[in-house]
Amino acid sequence: MTIASEPISMDHVDIHSDNFGDDGLLRAGLKLNHLRMIVAIEDSGQISAAAEVLNISQPAASRMLSEMESITKTQLYERVARGVVLTTFGAALARRARKILLELREASREIGELKSGKGGSVFIGAVTAPAMSLVVPAINRVRKAYPGIEINIQVETSNVLARELLAARHDFIIGRIPDDLNPRLFEVTEIGIERACLIVHSRHPLLTQKVSSLVDLKDYDWVFQPPGTLLRRTIEDIFLSRGVALPENIVNTSSLLLTCAIVCETDAIAPIAIDVAQFLASQSSNASDVRMLPIDFDINVKPYSLITARERALPPSARLLYDIILEESLKQAG
Repeated sequence: MTIASEPISMDHVDIHSDNFGDDGLLRAGLKLNHLRMIVAIEDSGQISAAAEVLNISQPAASRMLSEMESITKTQLYERVARGVVLTTFGAALARRARKILLELREASREIGELKSGKGGSVFIGAVTAPAMSLVVPAINRVRKAYPGIEINIQVETSNVLARELLAARHDFIIGRIPDDLNPRLFEVTEIGIERACLIVHSRHPLLTQKVSSLVDLKDYDWVFQPPGTLLRRTIEDIFLSRGVALPENIVNTSSLLLTCAIVCETDAIAPIAIDVAQFLASQSSNASDVRMLPIDFDINVKPYSLITARERALPPSARLLYDIILEESLKQAG
């Protein structure tokens, strides 16, 4: 959606001044491109990056920031070593600006859907396990009943998805709230626990055993998700809690495809969601060479939830998919 540089009311912006009436910022000259700029600054922390988002030069972006400070009669940002950071006033303006821009995007989306007669568009994000076990069957149900709905899915880590949700790039997500984000920004409905397993290739030496313990695994090569990711931390905690030394020969990658390729070609071990492992083993391709390794311990990852942004209503098409995913989770739990 292209947003023209036109004035807009800012009734609820938390910038206080005796000189502002209900439409003081509007009359003072605040425009939509100013709102886009303050949001871009908050997202990137760089004037140059914000300028690129608005497709303007960096000097033009700097002038726009000066205009905004003149209009609000307060300092909106400060320069720091690696760019800029918003002041309390700038953050308040950015928060309200984001809501205004989101409402305009949703208005454009709704009008476009009404004009085209389509069933609507849904933008969701999910971590891998529920994407396989919940989103796929929910999509099948939605497409049969409402073939006009367009569904857009991003599969990523919760750290990425939660920030995409706050930036209004998703209607809702399935994942976890990162520790470094304020949980009050979200509405959360817990829907499942991710169970994981270890995979190896079909000729792996450990498959000759009935079951393997942690001690049996530590000297093999491993393929892990990047450090700090939830499944990686879960596996590391299992090793540490049982007093077993962590594996030393590790390849780090977030790519499921690369993980499977390494596992199929070497004796490496990799942790992945059970739903994903079962899917891979069922395929008539090289991926079917993947086997779940029998182990004498469980790998249960932190529960995942349906997450929406607080005070942001779901469009009808998104609400439909949200409700069906919730139904699927209850069906699988039962």
